[in-house]
Amino acid sequence: MNGFQLPRVANSNNPLRLAVFISGSGSGMAALLSHQQSSNCAHSTELVVSNIQGVGGLQLAETFGVSTEVVELIPGMERTKHEDLILEVLEKYEIEAIILSGYMRILSSSFVEKWEGRILNIHPSLLPNFPGAHAHRDALKAGAEKSGCTVHFVDSGVDSGLIIAQSEVKILPEDDIKTLQNRIKKLEHTLYPVVIDAFCEGRLEIINESKIIIHDH
Repeated sequence: MNGFQLPRVANSNNPLRLAVFISGSGSGMAALLSHQQSSNCAHSTELVVSNIQGVGGLQLAETFGVSTEVVELIPGMERTKHEDLILEVLEKYEIEAIILSGYMRILSSSFVEKWEGRILNIHPSLLPNFPGAHAHRDALKAGAEKSGCTVHFVDSGVDSGLIIAQSEVKILPEDDIKTLQNRIKKLEHTLYPVVIDAFCEGRLEIINESKIIIHDH
């Protein structure tokens, strides 16, 4: 955590400027935008970034009046060039923190190092169990009794950053990937905005680089 740096402490009069990264329908992004519109938030989504042209989340963001940018990884383009283009967009919009919400690309260690402490992700399992792209399938295959979602800081590994908060559900005998996914998505849409509130308001306390306490208002 050598380069780890939390964002400034924000408030509703001077909210933290967020970019939300998506690759699909943007349901989690929409939950965050609804939360921001319905309360005096210490954060504001100034930009939605997608790595895929035409995904539903882009149109959804526009209905909320949020600017969107598509930064595609064109065949033959080096990964570093792609991420340099993303960095240019973030600078253009004066972004202060990044919220990953269904973004299906792994960010390079050099990108993460520039933003470490200011990138959050939500993963659909109780990490460290079942990291990666097939969490629901893996949880069911393992016969796990429960699953859920985890909000964590992003580091250079895959779903390996410092855990901030979790919410859990029981896995039912009749569950399949779709039913489990739908129940966990509901948890995600509740947990993520609340954790982002604490993150932007300076209410996260990191203990010995291994544990996080979320303080009340």
